[in-house]
Parts: sequence; C-alpha cells; structure tokens
Amino acid sequence: MTRNMILVVDDDVSLRRVLKMQLEEAGYDVVVAADGREAQYLINEHQPKLVITDLRMPGSAGMELLRYVRDEHLETTVIMITAFGSVETAVEAMKSGAYDYITKPIDYEALVLVVHRAMERQNLLEEVRTLRTALDQRYGFEGIIGRSKSILRVLEMASRVAQHDSTVLIRGETGTGKELLARAIHHNSRRKNKPFVTINCGAIPKELIESELFGYTRGAFTGAVAPKPGKIEMADTGTLFLDEVGELPADMQVKLLRMLQNGELEKIGATGTTVVNVRVIAATNRNLQAMIEDGAFREDLYYRLAVVPLELPPLRERKQDIPFLANHFLKKLAPETGTQVEAITDAGMEKLIAYHWPGNVRELENVIERSLVMAAGTKLDADDIKMESAPRPRPQNETSGFLPPGMTLDEYEQEIIREALKRADGNKSQAARLLGLTRNALRYRLTQMGLES
Repeated sequence: MTRNMILVVDDDVSLRRVLKMQLEEAGYDVVVAADGREAQYLINEHQPKLVITDLRMPGSAGMELLRYVRDEHLETTVIMITAFGSVETAVEAMKSGAYDYITKPIDYEALVLVVHRAMERQNLLEEVRTLRTALDQRYGFEGIIGRSKSILRVLEMASRVAQHDSTVLIRGETGTGKELLARAIHHNSRRKNKPFVTINCGAIPKELIESELFGYTRGAFTGAVAPKPGKIEMADTGTLFLDEVGELPADMQVKLLRMLQNGELEKIGATGTTVVNVRVIAATNRNLQAMIEDGAFREDLYYRLAVVPLELPPLRERKQDIPFLANHFLKKLAPETGTQVEAITDAGMEKLIAYHWPGNVRELENVIERSLVMAAGTKLDADDIKMESAPRPRPQNETSGFLPPGMTLDEYEQEIIREALKRADGNKSQAARLLGLTRNALRYRLTQMGLES
C-alpha cells in the first residue's frame, strides 16, 4: 500500500483536476481515474490508501467500485461523493463499507478534514496490523524455532490442542521454552484475545501462594484492607499458566484440584465460591511421576493437568536446530547490542553444536548475546564464542558411565519396561509391581512409548 496515496474517481474532468490540486496542496500523492474500470486498474497498480469516488458515473458506478474495494482490497478506505439529493444513497453506501461521504457542491476545507481523519484511521489500522503480525511471529508456533522431528512433533500436537480447552502439561528441562509454547497455545486458541496470566509456583513463598492464586476478601486477615483477586480470577475467560507446578504445596494441590473439577474457587475469608472459566496450562522440569510415587504430588491432580502432555526436548537432543536458533538470536540481538557482527563462521557453529547445553535454548541465547558484546569483528569465530564451561562432546561409543553403550536413558528405561512386560506375560499390574510402579504410572509410560494397546 502506497504511503499517502489517494485515488480520485469522477467522470467530470474539471472536478478531478480541482480535487487533485486541493489534495496535493494538503500533502497527498494523487492519481485520478475517469470511471470505475480505470479505477480498478489503478488500485491494483498503486495500492492507494484512500479512494474518493463519485457515487454516480457512467460504466462501472461508484457502488460497484465500492463493492470491488470491499471484496478485493479490504485495507483501502473509500469516501463517496454524492449530489445533495442523493444523501440516502450515500448512507446506504456507508452501510456497505464506505468510510464517509461528501456532498456536491464540495466544501474543499471540509473534504481535506475528512481525508485527514480517514488517513489517521488507516495509519492506526496499519499499526494494529503490524503489532498483530509481531505478536503472531513472537507467540505463534512459527516463533518457536526448529526443524528437527522432535520439535515439529511437539508443535503439531500443540497446534491441535490449541483449538480445545483441555488442560495441558508441558514438561521439559529449564530453558527449553515451556512458557513460549504455552503462550503460543493460548495465542492460537479461541481465548487469544482474553487474559494470559502467569504464576511461577516455585518463586512464591509457601505462606503467600494461596493468596496469590486464589485471592482474598477484605478483612480476611490483618492488613487485608481491600479485597484482592487472585491469579486464577484474573485469568477468567482466558488462560492460566502455572509454571513449575511441581513446587505447589500439598494443601494448594487440593484447592487447585477442586477448582479444576468444579470450575469454582474459594478466596481466603470468603463464605462462598466464585465461578471461573479458565483454561489451565501447567509446566514443570521435575519428574511428577516420581513425585507421585514419593507422595509429594497428588496423582489425581496429575491426571487433571496432564490431559494432554507435551514434552519439549532438550537442546542436546535437537542439535540440528542449533544453527537456526543461533542465527535467529544473532539477527535479534546484534542491533540491540550495537555490534557489527553479521554471521557465525563454520568453526563457530561447530563449537556451538559440540557444546552440551545444560541451560538449553535460554543458555544459547545468553551465549550469543555475551559473544556479540565481546566480539571485535563482523563474524563470530570459535574464539569469540564464550561458554561458562568447556564443551563436553560425548564420544560416539561412550555414555554417561553406567548405561549400556550407545543407549540413552529413555531407551534404557523402555528396554526395562519391555523386559518387565515379557516376564509378566503382558500383565500390566504384575509388570508394574516388578518395576515398583503404580499401574497408572506404568500405563502413562506405555502411552509415551506408544505401547499402551
């Protein structure tokens, strides 16, 4: 769309000439057309922000041109020109999508004011579209960088669950992008224009977590001079993101379970309950199944949260994504740090790929920023890339020491489960006892392995 471009459409050559002169004096670029057919050609060629057209013209009339703009160029604003006796028709045009109308004989000062308002509206709409695009890029699934099968599989599942209100449990190590995935699910859901409220369950003292989550009434305790809504109530009609949900104290697990079951919350000091409509997404870097077996996390709450479990892989298991991520952070952070770095050398990229990344994607972003600040040239070479600890690439034939050669922890666990099922002749209850698991915990692991049936 051409900045400040206006198309004037009228079959009266003298009126076209005067309108063009008046609008150019007001600072606009103007092209003119004698009829609707010529106007359509110029709209396609110049993409004007604004079209000013006579309502009645031979050939393709003004209303037909308005319909064309409405159907094919939604971002273009239309102002109608009409004779004094045709105001009713002009009002009908506004109902069909015209921004405003002016009557003949034309008051040119009034016309310029209408044009200014229309242009201001167009600029505002463009800003909103730009912000929306930026949000889509940041919080849409395309904002999660990666081409590996593991991350694409997670994104495919997340895009499907986004269309529903099921609770989601996102598991993954620190720095894998759990909150980013939660925001993407919310942003692609029917609740995208409603609140997205985050609470870090591990960052709040135990004595304050209840008031933060559920809120309190006036006079509920000393110092409660005014009522305060909790995070759950603040997320009403939207999404509540419970980060580090494994850190919730036992009594809060009970209250959260009740809220998930009944859609009601009880504030501190309240005599009744408050109905809420909240979609819950939880995240954790802890092994909740192990916590269930240790009695530290409620099994019933776990299954309420993990209606749809999503597992974000650690960066060391998706190393083919490191070049994409590193270049993304380079483009993002180079302007912010004021450096002249434009690329990462092959040696620099090899160093990034060889590193074990205990802090995952968050650590990679931190390393790129630190390296940009310290770099002197226009490329990041291996010596420019500074990690907090030395790279520890794992030799191909070596594992962490006690696992079978060439086998990961997940593969080893699956092998043990298969062996237990074999010894139990497929009886899941007996296999669970052999493994020291509850039957539900074994079923969950089998589901993750694709062996539940």
